[in-house]
Amino acid sequence: MSQNYLLEIGLEEIPAHVVTPSINQLVERMTSFLKENRLSFDKIEAYSTPRRLALKVIGLADKQEDIEELAKGPAKKIAYDKDGNWSKAAQGFARGQGVSVDELFFQELKGVEYVYVKKFIAGKSAKEVLTSVKEVVMEMKFPTMMRWGSNDFEYVRPIRWIVSLLNDEIVPFKVLDLETGRKSQGHRFLGKEVEVKNADAYPECLKQEMVIADAKERKEIIMSQIDELAKKNSWNIVVDPDLLEEVNNLVEYPTVFAGSFDEKYLSVPDAVLITSMKDNQRYFYVEDSDGKLLPHFVSVRNGNSAYLENVVSGNEKVLTARLEDAKFFYEEDQKKTISDYVERLKKVMFHDKIGTIYEKMERVALIAAYLGKHLGLSKTQLADLKRAAMIYKFDLVTEMVGEFSELQGVMGEIYASLFGETDAVASAMREEYMPTSSEGDLPESTIGAVLSIADKADSIQAFFSAGMIPSGSNDPYALRRQALGIVRIALDKGWNLSVPLLHEAIMSAFKERGDLYANIDPEKNYAGVKDFMFDRVAQIIGSNNDVGRDALAAALANKDNEFVSVLEAAETLTKHASDDDFKETIEALTRVSRLAKKADFEAASVDESLFENDSEKKLYDACSNAQKGYCCKSYEDKYQALHGLKGAISEYFDATMVMADDEKVKHNRLSQLVLLSNLTTAFGSLEELNVK
Repeated sequence: MSQNYLLEIGLEEIPAHVVTPSINQLVERMTSFLKENRLSFDKIEAYSTPRRLALKVIGLADKQEDIEELAKGPAKKIAYDKDGNWSKAAQGFARGQGVSVDELFFQELKGVEYVYVKKFIAGKSAKEVLTSVKEVVMEMKFPTMMRWGSNDFEYVRPIRWIVSLLNDEIVPFKVLDLETGRKSQGHRFLGKEVEVKNADAYPECLKQEMVIADAKERKEIIMSQIDELAKKNSWNIVVDPDLLEEVNNLVEYPTVFAGSFDEKYLSVPDAVLITSMKDNQRYFYVEDSDGKLLPHFVSVRNGNSAYLENVVSGNEKVLTARLEDAKFFYEEDQKKTISDYVERLKKVMFHDKIGTIYEKMERVALIAAYLGKHLGLSKTQLADLKRAAMIYKFDLVTEMVGEFSELQGVMGEIYASLFGETDAVASAMREEYMPTSSEGDLPESTIGAVLSIADKADSIQAFFSAGMIPSGSNDPYALRRQALGIVRIALDKGWNLSVPLLHEAIMSAFKERGDLYANIDPEKNYAGVKDFMFDRVAQIIGSNNDVGRDALAAALANKDNEFVSVLEAAETLTKHASDDDFKETIEALTRVSRLAKKADFEAASVDESLFENDSEKKLYDACSNAQKGYCCKSYEDKYQALHGLKGAISEYFDATMVMADDEKVKHNRLSQLVLLSNLTTAFGSLEELNVK
């Protein structure tokens, strides 16, 4: 007969962003625990609030499955003594397994006979197994941990109670000095202690004490009340999924309410108002049918509707104070010029080991100009890029960004437009920060994209030069995200950007303005930068399920290649991996590459007068033909060019001894193979391909 098991961990309030990952972790750990302990079940239902992580195992088996397994002992040659009796080793093995020597038998394993015994292990009852759930509870990991009392034990927040019920029976275990029971807690202010009679009664028990334990149900209640408000007032309430998730994890009994603010604050940019409401106060903002911001906000109370007018009034006062500050900052910021702000940046440190933000902008301007010319930007675009690079950090010293740091870049764009900058320059102020997360939106404009790449490239090289290199999970300057951003932008735009090109741009800036690199050696740790960047290339392209792993490994081997070329090379190799003659083609080309490595030179001319057979001439002509326009061909055409050499390569090796006794002949033949091998480097290292 199946059973249901309830586990609830009662805690002090958990940070909202930790609740969902924590309950998911608890479900995963419980699932693994039950599987490892051979306890079958139908499903696991999850419950979570700011004060509890709980789950209910539905359809749990009464007991573990019985198992019969083989235990291996010593080899047959040492299982008997010289008289043919069981040796001490065999007898000790039998005792260790709890059986007599009469139950031992031999079985062959990889050509050797060993002693074995069959063991029957009877399954334990579910209740007996579940006492070990203590391990599941105590082994949980969280992004922030704390200790309480005199214990060394760490958890996300202090544990206050634990409910552990198999149907209606308590499953006993202790966490620290806290024993499991059936008593839970209702809402902190509106409920009281509640006794859970059995596992099935759990959700309803808590509802009676003003707790909606099911996070999905709470979210549905919130959305239903928001929809009702929207219909009643003809509003469009903008519900950000991430904010909804956060708000849902802040409450146990949700009640939605609406508040208002003075229309005079609508003169402040929408981005500022939305940040004040959404990011600072966790409010949902309101628009009319045309998408225009309205002087209203919507929030969620952790409680019922009693005295709701007091809650509304209190929230309106808090928001008004923030908006009053924002309005003041906005007006004050416009009393200065961009030049005033840029001048102040000369005294603001980017990092004490690197220099000021002003110096960084000057370096980035030179790097961006180099990249802009390489990418073929027009004169107008280059002029806009130069202007953007000279001022793009100015908003960091405005009052608004000083108060609302989330608005850096956003206020740059707004103020740049107000101060008369072109649209291209203004948008670059915001786009330079993009992407703001590993999967965030990318810059749309060319100017913004180039500036973003230049800024990120400068940061990565500067921090690497200063020895501040990310390690493990430690990445305080978000260099991994910035490297991902460079690669993602390059792939999105289809630009021929590579690590060597970025380094060329940095070195060009260094040669032009060495004074900007007083604390930075741009050559230092360049190899580390290259590896670091290509780890990000591997991460991005590797997430593409259409690219084979070995094809990606091959393409990544050439760290001088453009990022877009790595992608195209990997895609092309993956595409042809199923061709009937793919194996023969790759084997022929890799044979060339392996022999070419024996040469102590990277490139040389071939002397046709030293050819001793027709196959040499045939391969030379075929290779010369493949070389024509090779660098400008698509990767599909490059592959076809290499594929077309397969026959000539086979004939060549059948008729030619590369490592000839005559040094001139040997050098000439190696030169020919080096030239051919150099063509394959467009695809990285073909030796990484699995064609066996």
